Amino acid sequence: MAIIKVEDIAHVRFAAPDLALMRGFLEDFGLTCFEEGGRLYGKSSDGRPFVHVTEPGEAKFLAVGLRAGSVADLDTLALREGVPVEPLNEPGGGMVVRLTDPDGYMVEVVAGQTRAAPAPVHAPKFNSAADKPRQREPIRLEPAPAHVRRIGHAVLKVSDFRASEKWWKDRFGLLTSDEIEAAPDVALGAFMRCDRGDMPSDHHTIFLAQLPGALGLLHAAFEVESLDDLMLGHEYLKARSREAAWGVGRHIMGSQIFDYWKDPFGNELEHWTDGDLFTAADPPAKQSMQALLAVQWGAPHPMFAGKMAPPPGLVAFVTAMQLRLKRLFSRIPKEA
Repeated sequence: MAIIKVEDIAHVRFAAPDLALMRGFLEDFGLTCFEEGGRLYGKSSDGRPFVHVTEPGEAKFLAVGLRAGSVADLDTLALREGVPVEPLNEPGGGMVVRLTDPDGYMVEVVAGQTRAAPAPVHAPKFNSAADKPRQREPIRLEPAPAHVRRIGHAVLKVSDFRASEKWWKDRFGLLTSDEIEAAPDVALGAFMRCDRGDMPSDHHTIFLAQLPGALGLLHAAFEVESLDDLMLGHEYLKARSREAAWGVGRHIMGSQIFDYWKDPFGNELEHWTDGDLFTAADPPAKQSMQALLAVQWGAPHPMFAGKMAPPPGLVAFVTAMQLRLKRLFSRIPKEA
């Protein structure tokens, strides 16, 4: 049984040598920025005190934050882990428990933060062949950044998926929505959501992926108001000559309409809308690596966008072979 069950992701934390440069990108991306205590904070419109933090320093990913249901949950977690519950000396106050996962990622579990009233959300009306709610109301959109409503998930590259999966599930009660296999019975990762009982939760809050290359944050994702809002954000970022990473398209796992961009320091941030929601009663599924890299429609994964793109099956085969070899050698005693 898990020590606690977290409710959602809370924030992501970075370091960067130029806060002004980061602020310019984040405001173009759709966050409301302010500085306090020498740090740069980005707010969404859901009333949370912050969802993105940048500290001065060498450019790197520092931590992911999770939101616990109560300070009592933090007490339970801290007692089991043998660490303190500390004041969160940042906007919104509250308390925090800091843990380190098997790959050295800092995980900041927060509770008790002060929350402002959420800003109103524009509810778009889309006419379809089945329903036409918009009548005598033309659509006239003004160029602007997307409106980021909330932070949705983070994707972490790990060195041993099964070890990391156990660590995260044992502490935070995460549930698998989709496990990804490079080949049958060769798991490379999983999309994991919060266990909120009968209350629907995003398809994934954390995705752990054992993939080749250096460890680190693959991306952090932020929900925007609608498809129109996402596309306005896309056009605005493009007009500002920001670096596009992947999009626009619709994922298979999670079903989100997505659009990925890179900040000035190489960190990848995603706009998304129209994602899947599941309750604790929904069983896990298994999907292939090919499905992970594919889209239902839209821009192909950058790996497959060039003229000399490798076949998806070959990418999955090579990844499966690497995973099998790594797991084989990990079972050989060091003395041998």
